[in-house]
Amino acid sequence: MQDKSKEAAILRSWHKNVEPWTRAVRESEIRSRVAVSDAAIVNAIIAQSPKHVLDLGCGEGWLVRALADLGVTAEGVDAVAGLIDRAQQRGGTFSVMSYEEFAAGAWQQAVDCVACNFSLLGHQLVEDVLAAIAKLINEKGRCVIQTLHPAYSGEPYCDGWREGSWQGFSEDFSDPAPWYFRTLATWLAMFKSCGLQLEELIEPLNAASGSPASIIFVLRGSSRK
Repeated sequence: MQDKSKEAAILRSWHKNVEPWTRAVRESEIRSRVAVSDAAIVNAIIAQSPKHVLDLGCGEGWLVRALADLGVTAEGVDAVAGLIDRAQQRGGTFSVMSYEEFAAGAWQQAVDCVACNFSLLGHQLVEDVLAAIAKLINEKGRCVIQTLHPAYSGEPYCDGWREGSWQGFSEDFSDPAPWYFRTLATWLAMFKSCGLQLEELIEPLNAASGSPASIIFVLRGSSRK
């Protein structure tokens, strides 16, 4: 029951913070993204030479537009209708889809790459989503995940739910979403159990702090050679 209540709290938070989040992204208010992580996820995806990318948990759509600017066909889905509305206002292919729907097979078109950019916040639902991705990506497909680096997040190094925080963001944000912390070992074990295999691990460096700003996992289907 805790998982369900926490997952529901994540959605409530994002529904409530559509406007401040859209503004923060579009006005470059998130320093770590501007300095490191935005370029890092784009570069990691482009390195896979994809022709068709699905941005899962696309938010207001910046990544889909960035990939389109580089000549890559991309589309995004998100559970928050308000964010999809903001994404569509700037052009591109976007649709509302919950993670539960995705995990149940609602997305059926094969793609070269599924991108999850700081969008895997939950617990069991994330495992269900990854298992669905393993079945979705085509023969040469990849899944590219960027998330907080577990060794540099400032959190106790053990799995479990954490309280959210908007520290460093504007006062317009409210009701921060909880999120589920995983150790590196747990991430890797989860990938294996979901039918995915780690192909590359990237640690984008924040030059100002000298520490990784995030961690990026590049995954392929575990049965593929």
